[in-house]
Amino acid sequence: MLERIVDDITGHGWSVAPDFLPQDAIVRLAKETRQLSQNGGLRPAAIGKGGERSVNPGIRSDSIHWLEEDSLTPPQRLYFDRLEELRLAANRYLQLGLFEFEGHLAAYPPGTFYRKHIDRFQNDSLRTLTTILYLNPDWRTEDGGQMRLYLDGEQFLDVLPQGGILVTFLSDRFWHEVLPAKRERLSLTGWFKTRGGGMS
Repeated sequence: MLERIVDDITGHGWSVAPDFLPQDAIVRLAKETRQLSQNGGLRPAAIGKGGERSVNPGIRSDSIHWLEEDSLTPPQRLYFDRLEELRLAANRYLQLGLFEFEGHLAAYPPGTFYRKHIDRFQNDSLRTLTTILYLNPDWRTEDGGQMRLYLDGEQFLDVLPQGGILVTFLSDRFWHEVLPAKRERLSLTGWFKTRGGGMS
């Protein structure tokens, strides 16, 4: 699977890989996200960086919980270990210079969304490879909530947030958005970053 992801990124800059984690791990990650939501452990997500950072529910209306590597739960650790394998493979074959990973759990209540955006900050070039792991078993097309990835020209790809799918793409290349869903939508979103000065 890692070879396929790397081949996809080499070929067109993005990948959609099913069954990246076992389903029992997906179920446990979803349960942890719901528990955080019930216990007040999720916070409204912000946009921007530094002094430009703000909460704007007209652009982004999900809630998130940042993960810390020294306090991961067993299913979170399993995911981080798999991502480390992906980081090493990407560095070996793509020479991206990926150094570290940052990520958060995200919950989108019904009707919420994230407008069209790009993941790399304007004045910070560290985010290099985006990863999104979906935590929603038995998701149907009529549930909505697709991640729309804008490709070349006017083309786009809609990805259903089905549990176990890992979407990976170059952070500075692809605009994307989260379409409104009719049911709760959960994910674990993150970025591989390079070691660098951070200024583009």
